[in-house]
Amino acid sequence: MEARYNLKSPAVKRLMKEAAELKDPTDHYHAQPLEDNLFEWHFTVRGPPDSDFDGGVYHGRIVLPPEYPMKPPSIILLTANGRFEVGKKICLSISGHHPETWQPSWSIRTALLAIIGFMPTKGEGAIGSLDYTPEERRALAKKSQEFCCEACGCTMKDVLLPLKSGSDSSKADQEAKELARQISFKAEVNSSGKTIAESDLSHPFSLNDLQDNIPTTFQGATASTSYAVQNPSGESLQPPAPPVAKNTSMSPRQRRAQQQSQRRSSSSPDVIQGLQPRDNHTDHGGSAVLIVILTLALAALIFRRIYLANEYIFDFEL
Repeated sequence: MEARYNLKSPAVKRLMKEAAELKDPTDHYHAQPLEDNLFEWHFTVRGPPDSDFDGGVYHGRIVLPPEYPMKPPSIILLTANGRFEVGKKICLSISGHHPETWQPSWSIRTALLAIIGFMPTKGEGAIGSLDYTPEERRALAKKSQEFCCEACGCTMKDVLLPLKSGSDSSKADQEAKELARQISFKAEVNSSGKTIAESDLSHPFSLNDLQDNIPTTFQGATASTSYAVQNPSGESLQPPAPPVAKNTSMSPRQRRAQQQSQRRSSSSPDVIQGLQPRDNHTDHGGSAVLIVILTLALAALIFRRIYLANEYIFDFEL
């Protein structure tokens, strides 16, 4: 098998090391890769004592990704047990369904102990979980010893060592329970919320939050800012009054025309000032352009009226 894989690959190195460590079965678990596939392992675990799975021996597959141990494996049970679905990737915080809780320091042995520790826990609707009655699980535990895997040829009666009734056996059971508790706790922390630092970094940026943090004095200055066009002295720009030609020898008709034009020119700044936008959201440049256009149009209209009035008077005198 070594000739088929790149021995410099971190995943291959890690899996070969773990295969050597797990070569000899124990009374609680055993796992080895298939002869033709280093990335698919078959495992056997004993049901935890003092539970509905006591006396059961369960077989399954572990499919490892090429990025192992940076990414978690997928776990599939092949023996009916009443806790995990058969032939389906089960959802555990140590499996491929939860890559966010996986740690590269965990190993296949960790996964085996986690399976043993998780078996007595509630499924709670997780993917690949079952909630059989205790009677059904006990019946499946007895029947599991007759299971034989067609892929690896393992018979459950002969895979594991006889169960020891000593400190070593109780120590392994306690290790499995503690590991399941730690992994479950880590999954709950990650699913319920991140740490404070992570939450702060992942919190979406909001302009409202920024505005809430602005000092009161700065907010008041911002709120009182006027978007009307102003000159540097602070006075509003007013359009200049159009020049009116002075003539001491005007006729009464010319004087009346001049007076009317003066009244129009004196009232024109008020009209333009009234047209100035007071909305705080108006653009400065648009307001200035609008004022200039209106001023030019009004000036052209006044000059046109003066020109026509003078032309009319000139024709009348002739």
